Amino acid sequence: MTGVVLAAACIAPMGTAPMGTAHADPGNAVGGPLLGRDTTVVQRAPGVPGLPRVSAESYVVSDLDTGKVLAAKDAHGHHLPASTLKMLTAVALIPKLDPDKKVKPSWKACNIEGTAVGIKDSMSYKVSDLFYGMLMVSGNDAATALAEAGGGVKKTLRLMNAEAQRLRAYDTVAKTVSGLDGKGQRSSAYDLSLIAREGLKNEAFRDYVSRRTMRFPAPRTKADKKAKRKSGGYQIQNHNRLFTTHDYDGAYGVKNGWTSKANGSFVGVAERDGHSVMVALMNSEAPFWDDTEQLLSWGFKARGKVTPVGELVPPRPRAQPRTAVGGGKQAKVTPPQAVNRGDESSFPVLPVGLGVLGAAGLGAFLYVRRAPR
Repeated sequence: MTGVVLAAACIAPMGTAPMGTAHADPGNAVGGPLLGRDTTVVQRAPGVPGLPRVSAESYVVSDLDTGKVLAAKDAHGHHLPASTLKMLTAVALIPKLDPDKKVKPSWKACNIEGTAVGIKDSMSYKVSDLFYGMLMVSGNDAATALAEAGGGVKKTLRLMNAEAQRLRAYDTVAKTVSGLDGKGQRSSAYDLSLIAREGLKNEAFRDYVSRRTMRFPAPRTKADKKAKRKSGGYQIQNHNRLFTTHDYDGAYGVKNGWTSKANGSFVGVAERDGHSVMVALMNSEAPFWDDTEQLLSWGFKARGKVTPVGELVPPRPRAQPRTAVGGGKQAKVTPPQAVNRGDESSFPVLPVGLGVLGAAGLGAFLYVRRAPR
């Protein structure tokens, strides 16, 4: 019988991730039943190397052009997102805020804990500058100031969680706008992929996450006055090391995160020969840049050759169109394609214990490896 064989010896009861996982009904996992497993899943194909061994507890490798998932490990496992959650903050607020609007941050925003871009409550900042500060250098102060501009932190959190539901990122619960750990906050590598894909459709978002350096506004110093500069400022550099120390070919985004509880999380995307591959990973030991680079390189070798193990589902339509006041045009690049089947996945449910997933003519093996806990 020709088909895709599931290695029966690898089937085992589902484990429990540190935060709990979304595997109560893996056959109904968003994106396809294979993505509901707390294992590594990939279709073997001639000429495609094996997946690299990485430290990340969870990851998704996807073809951004088609929305197909090329490989995954515990795709729906719940983990703390750290600052990768700022992607959702941006996706929720960019359509709402005029990028040229001036915002005067509160003392509380300027003095929030964690990574900061260095805003001052004595100054007013353009919304666009705050987005650069939040997405380039992961400024928690900038994230809070943007939330204030969006109607307050509580309102922004409601927007973020509503947007997660619209994107069908059902593993995601936002409790902070900055990604600082909050009780009950969580996401998954699959959801981060959905959020990043949505953001990258927006021209402004794409600019914010791909900018390498910029001059961030600041109060004028004596040196500025002496040099007769009309405004003060200092250079900031994107924290994405795929742009700097790793200098990964074709990289153009998107966002990293780290806390002592979350470990490393990151979504990275690169383009080669007109095609984009994206990697989202969570709960990775440092340096997680190596994990991302290896998985991206594997993805470019695998795209178009391996049979997908799932898909990035399309978002639900908006209840009402949101009109942006200069909030960023849709990027001209072709957005990721995905077949809209409502709640139905294009990937058939795998009968438990049957061991065979019918796919006539493929003749490939499905590799399922348990995720270490």
